[in-house]
Amino acid sequence: MAVDGNWKIVVQSPMGAQEATLTLKTEGGTLTGTQQSNSTSMDIQEGKVDGDKLTWKGKITQPFPMNLEFAVTVSGDEMRGEVVAVGLGSSPLTGKRVS
Repeated sequence: MAVDGNWKIVVQSPMGAQEATLTLKTEGGTLTGTQQSNSTSMDIQEGKVDGDKLTWKGKITQPFPMNLEFAVTVSGDEMRGEVVAVGLGSSPLTGKRVS
């Protein structure tokens, strides 16, 4: 499944909806890229592709330091899944391809 490109995502966190842009690139079973929002950016770490499922990790420092773990399923130009803020719980994530 081709997921390369830019995606707009929304995480429904306890602090409200958090919007970001993902730039994704795949090579075989490896997923790389970046996630950028108004307040922070991060590189995708340990990214994996397994059919229509994507997983990756990341670290942010704003609004406070957090380790994040993402798991989504891609269907065409949409993705759904969750992000776990390690030690704080999970939040639903939705996204749409923008290019």
